Amino acid sequence: MERVLRVENLGKSFKDRQIISDISFDVHKGEIMAVLGPNGAGKSTTIRNIMGIMYPDEGSINFRGFDKGTVPRHKIGYLPEERGLYKNVKVMDILLYFAELKDYPAKKARERALHYLKKFDLEGKEKTSVEELSKGMGQKVQFIASIIHEPELLILDEPFSGLDPVSQELFKEEIRSLADEGTAILLSSHQMNLVEELCDRLYMIHRGKKVIYGTLDDVKSEYANFKCTIRGTNVRKRLEQLSGVQRAEVDEGVSVLHLDRDTHVPTWLSELPVDLDIQELSIDRISLHEIFIGIATDRLGEKEADLIEK
Repeated sequence: MERVLRVENLGKSFKDRQIISDISFDVHKGEIMAVLGPNGAGKSTTIRNIMGIMYPDEGSINFRGFDKGTVPRHKIGYLPEERGLYKNVKVMDILLYFAELKDYPAKKARERALHYLKKFDLEGKEKTSVEELSKGMGQKVQFIASIIHEPELLILDEPFSGLDPVSQELFKEEIRSLADEGTAILLSSHQMNLVEELCDRLYMIHRGKKVIYGTLDDVKSEYANFKCTIRGTNVRKRLEQLSGVQRAEVDEGVSVLHLDRDTHVPTWLSELPVDLDIQELSIDRISLHEIFIGIATDRLGEKEADLIEK
């Protein structure tokens, strides 16, 4: 797979505080790569170093053979978490301005702007000023501005924040489409369900250091113990005494049993007591959201957080 971006051993400190340390990952052509972590973990610092907004104290950033530490501005698109469009400027003018900043041909930029405005249900808004748009419309315009110049690397920082479900689906479809066309995408989001749906690989930072790096399947295999959900009236203390159960949660007739990592599910199911109240039963792995919470709250210990890089 063709590598577009390589980040190697990145480190950054402010005064006496180490913000990130030994951050290393690759982003490939046509791949959606997630950079995750709780607030203050170092995600924004990592992104700002890649963007050239700040410079690392240690390590290097290499974009497709260009000199280390440089990512050509016309090759990269960026949707910042803090949206920032000139409010008194018309939509088409702002899009053409962003394209010009990336040295993109004006005629082609206008064609792409009209295409995306129609695609994002903004047709006819070309002469509307940004301040007249709703928040969701404004986010769509900023998203278009980040991709209008056909970037090879697209960085999306919280792209779904504040969007309604319909707009979220629209963004997801477009992000997938861009990846299918070969764009390398680096995505940061706190919405784990959307990350789980979209991303090919993920890199999770906690306290400025790597705790996860791999494909979603790698992460699930390493972290995501099975859990059993039982609908029926049962006593939590008894459920917790069952072999292979780490802990049990009981709420209004629904019990969730978190199983030990080495549990052989078919054998475990066959050994359940016959007098348990089981009206419905399902087995699945814990979600990426639950893994994220476990790491952010230190519920997953250091041993469990030692995922082998793929």
